[in-house]
Amino acid sequence: TGETPENAPHDCPGPQSEEAGKQSTCEGCPNQGACASGANKGPDPDLEAILERLSGVKKKILVLSGKGGVGKSTFSAQFSFALAESDARQIGLMDIDICGPSIPKLLGLEGQQVHHSNLGWSPVYVKDNLGVMSIGFMMAADEAVIWRGPKKNGMIKRFLRDVDWDELDFLIIDTPPGTSDEHLSITQYLNEAGVDGAILITTPQEVALADVRKEINFCKKVGIPILGVVENMSGFVCPSCKGESQIFKPTTGGGEKMAKDMDVPFLGKIPLDPRLARACDEGKFFMTEFPDSPATKAYQQIIEKILTAVDAK
Repeated sequence: TGETPENAPHDCPGPQSEEAGKQSTCEGCPNQGACASGANKGPDPDLEAILERLSGVKKKILVLSGKGGVGKSTFSAQFSFALAESDARQIGLMDIDICGPSIPKLLGLEGQQVHHSNLGWSPVYVKDNLGVMSIGFMMAADEAVIWRGPKKNGMIKRFLRDVDWDELDFLIIDTPPGTSDEHLSITQYLNEAGVDGAILITTPQEVALADVRKEINFCKKVGIPILGVVENMSGFVCPSCKGESQIFKPTTGGGEKMAKDMDVPFLGKIPLDPRLARACDEGKFFMTEFPDSPATKAYQQIIEKILTAVDAK
């Protein structure tokens, strides 16, 4: 039916692939015959339900990076907090990092649980206009998620199909690093529902930029519009003396040069501020806690650019 079965092997090429049922990794799979015959090809039967569920969401934005540890979840959390400062907006934040969900911590929602109703799963609310969904609400804090790709994809589908988001102005989707199962699953459904774009997070050093280039190419291949690149941890500004120093030196030009070379927008640079890490640990909105921080000013300018780019679409 178009979706990778849960009992498929880890390296399953997917029932839509031309190699379905024919690769060596397919040997021994109970679905091999059906895949080889083409019986498993076709539209996902849940797609219509997902499109219906997301029909009330005006703007859908992915936060991506090929590299882990560059601050995707921090950006997603602070971006969502900032959008929700306007009571006129309804904001949803979906955490699809199945193996490393940090959004509950960053939003001050640790220990909360998802509730069920006849309308589906109810998001956990930070405030009346900011709802959150994460697998972190469904497991113990230190519990490891040891799932193969198909099971992770199934949970992402449930987040899209079963969560009662109601009417949203923005749905922000925080993703894990890489370009694998979770990314293919979310893009498959969002391309059908209409994705407004992706924000790519990097840090200045080449070890991060190399992976973000791959993420940019991934977006181009699967047809996701790129709203722009954010360079995180871009210098350190001392909260006391306001002096700036480079912690991660941009040896190959940093995110701005990479964005120019790859012909994608550059949204700006966010400097390191140790108070941001503290705000994240405490689940607080950094920009209201420390309005005079250079990082706050950088966030404000970047978010303004994102809203302008989204409104122009």
